[in-house]
Amino acid sequence: MDPFLASAIFVLGLAFGSFLNVCIYRLPLDLSVVKPRSACPGCKRPIAFYDNLPVVSWLLLRGRCRNCRSKISARYLFVELLTAALFLGCYAYSGLTLATLKYCVFGFLLLGLIFTDAETKLLPDKLTLPGLVLGLLFSVLVPVHDMASQFLPPVLNLPFSADIAARLFSVLDSLLGAAVGASFIYGAGAAYLRWRGTEGMGFGDVKLMAMVGAFLGIKLTVFTIFAASLAGSVFGLAAVLIVWIKRTRRFARRLANLQAARRRGWQSAQMVYRHYQMPFGVFLGAMALIALFVGNQFLSWYGRLWW
Repeated sequence: MDPFLASAIFVLGLAFGSFLNVCIYRLPLDLSVVKPRSACPGCKRPIAFYDNLPVVSWLLLRGRCRNCRSKISARYLFVELLTAALFLGCYAYSGLTLATLKYCVFGFLLLGLIFTDAETKLLPDKLTLPGLVLGLLFSVLVPVHDMASQFLPPVLNLPFSADIAARLFSVLDSLLGAAVGASFIYGAGAAYLRWRGTEGMGFGDVKLMAMVGAFLGIKLTVFTIFAASLAGSVFGLAAVLIVWIKRTRRFARRLANLQAARRRGWQSAQMVYRHYQMPFGVFLGAMALIALFVGNQFLSWYGRLWW
C-alpha cells in the first residue's frame, strides 16, 4: 500500500464514519441528515466545528458535551474508527480500483444498518433501497462474476462484444443475488409466522438481503444467510443460558430448594426466548462483511473438502 494514499483513505473513512453517526441517529427518527447542524441531545446546543472532529474531539472532551457535560456514547468513536478501518481494509484488499470504491460504499451502508438495527431494531429504507440500486449499478462497472457469468456464456451466444456480454451477465448475477437473498429471508419469515404465529423477520431484513445480493451475487449471499443464522443461533442460545444462570442464582437466594430455583430460572429464560426481538440485521450485516473479504476463500476451502 502507498502510505500517503492509505493515510488519506483512513482520514476519509473517519469523515464518512462521522457522517454515518448522524445517519444512525437521525434516520430512525425520520429526520434530515443534512440539516440542522449537529447538536447535543442533552442541552440541544449546536456543536461547534472544533468539537465535531472525528475521534479527536471525542477524546479531548472525554466523551462529554462541552456545555452540559452530558455523556456522549462511545458508539460515535467506535463507528468512526471502524469505518476508517473498513475503508483501509478495502484499499488493502483491492488497491486503488473501482472495486475498492464499490466495497467502501457497501461497507458504509452495512455499518449504518448494523448499528441502527442494534440500537432501534430498524433497518431504514433510506439505506437499504439506495444500496440495492447502487449494487445493481456497480455490477456494470465491477463484475460480480457469479453463477450466470460462469455457466451461461457457453450456452447463450449474445450478439454483443465479449466486454458488453460480460457486463450483462454481471448485472444478471446481481439481480439473481438480490432475488435469492430477498426471497430466502421472506420465505423464512413467512414460515416462522405460520409456525409460531408471530413475526420473526420484518421487511427490513428482506430489503437488506436484496441489497447484499446485489453487491455480492448468489453464492456469497447464501453464505451470508447461513453464517448469520448460525451466529444468531449461538447468540440466542448463549443469551438464554446466561438468563437461566442469573435467574437461578436470584431465585436460589429466595427459595430453599435449588431444584425449584432452577425450574423458576428456566421459566424466566423461556420468557426471554419467546419475547426478545433479536436484531437479525446485525448478524446479516456482519456476516456480509465477512463474506466480502473471506467468503470466496471459505467456499473454495469448503469445496475442496468434497472433491
